[in-house]
Amino acid sequence: MMICINLIILTVSTAANEITYIINGTITTDDTRQPDDDFKKLEAHNTWFNHYTDFANGYSIIYPIHMKADVSLSPIRTLFADDQTTIEIYYDNFTNTASNAIDYIHYGNRFISNTRDHTIEENKTIWINNHKVHLLKWTRRQLSRIPNDKNHYVSAEIVKNNYEVYTIFIKSSQAIENELDIINSFTFLDRQGTAHIKKPDGHSLTQMNQETQAFWHKYFSKNSPLQWGVFEPSAPETLEDLTVLEDKVGSKLSFLIRYQTLDEQFPLYGLQQAYENHKYVELTLQTIRPGMIDALSTNNQDNNASVIYDILDGQYDNYLHEYAQQLKSFGHPVLFRLNNEMNGDWCWYSAYYTAKDAELYKALWIYIHTIFAQHNVDNVIWIWNPHDVSKPDFKWNHYMTYYPGDEYVDVIGLTGYNTGTYFPGEQWRGFDNIYQTIYAEYNELFPKPFMISEFGSNSVGGDKAQWINAMFDTIKQFSNIKVAIWWSGIDYDKNGNPGRIYLMDEDEKIIDTFRSRLKEFKLAK
Repeated sequence: MMICINLIILTVSTAANEITYIINGTITTDDTRQPDDDFKKLEAHNTWFNHYTDFANGYSIIYPIHMKADVSLSPIRTLFADDQTTIEIYYDNFTNTASNAIDYIHYGNRFISNTRDHTIEENKTIWINNHKVHLLKWTRRQLSRIPNDKNHYVSAEIVKNNYEVYTIFIKSSQAIENELDIINSFTFLDRQGTAHIKKPDGHSLTQMNQETQAFWHKYFSKNSPLQWGVFEPSAPETLEDLTVLEDKVGSKLSFLIRYQTLDEQFPLYGLQQAYENHKYVELTLQTIRPGMIDALSTNNQDNNASVIYDILDGQYDNYLHEYAQQLKSFGHPVLFRLNNEMNGDWCWYSAYYTAKDAELYKALWIYIHTIFAQHNVDNVIWIWNPHDVSKPDFKWNHYMTYYPGDEYVDVIGLTGYNTGTYFPGEQWRGFDNIYQTIYAEYNELFPKPFMISEFGSNSVGGDKAQWINAMFDTIKQFSNIKVAIWWSGIDYDKNGNPGRIYLMDEDEKIIDTFRSRLKEFKLAK
């Protein structure tokens, strides 16, 4: 089976001898810019190339004249594309961060150690216009489940100074031969104005049966009140420990998290147990295999760094079709969360492991969405859920590069933890410090209801009860958050000592806090 990736994007092309301006995402032939505008200029360079000037991001470059320009994600990237090739331009500024240009080049290209999937053709330093450029060229096998798969790559990281780097990232379904024409044309400009996102809004394609529609209306419509859930490790297969926890906090918690990997079949029994006890499951499928090796520096066939490639090459088709059939047979509403926190390098489905190419994450998402549609799965609500912190914090790993499109997403998941201070480099973060910014940002970008798909506070490094009280005070301001699920568990260090203690029933003070504050909410029955 083949899939097509249809993106809703703002595109523009230019005719010969014509100058086109893009001001704050709007195409015009008049230069009416103001000082703070996001201003671009496109004009014919010669018979074969257009000249593109991006004032907000501070550069100019040529690109093939037949390509269309997409500037809808201007603060993140500009994209030029035709049917065979895309050219992506990223600008990273690491001033006042923990990273620098050297980190960007070395850490961001560690995927090349996976020599099973990547064949390196060039890896060298060149100089262009007196600036150092790291040039990397590679290929991978063509993936049979992506039509016209772009499996030839060039990445040119142009170092302006120790903290500013521009990246020209070329992907093509054919061998790339003229990359230096484009790379050599790149010039720096003084930055003027401010880059803005102008993302068109679309509507979900997800089909819902009558019961799922009623579920959606009850929990995710505009006027739905906030509901609460919990991750309790033994639920939903067994509910005894969950019942004890609910008795402690004095409230029934309607939403549960169930994690699974590719080593397990569809968890039908657990979902049936939840449904019979008036619970709903956020079913989180992570396309990894715990029995595989977690490594980059190996040719071993059993390696989690290769799983996305293998799925998109058809090796898991039987599993996915059987999964869809089982999900359809269950019939009742399921919150389906696929490959959460994809913008974190702790996840093997991150672009950090797939050649910096977040399009493969989106291709996987749409591929599975398409399989579900083939089997008439109409009881699923799709949850797309990045982490609030991208690691690495590079533009090609920005959460928006992973967004498959409004057509394929029903609910936006928010996740940010107060990890506390046990582990080096981590710090105590208040709920408002985590969620005020991402809530406002997501509200501007996504015409969807939200849920906090999982969250919690450590007790190491501050007053956890105070944190919880502040959370309850603040979350009332976020009317578009319809469900919040507390992750009641522990993260351990390598020696087996508790490092992040997120337990909802950690001690009597924490229990009393939840018991008191949950009473303020009208919880579903």
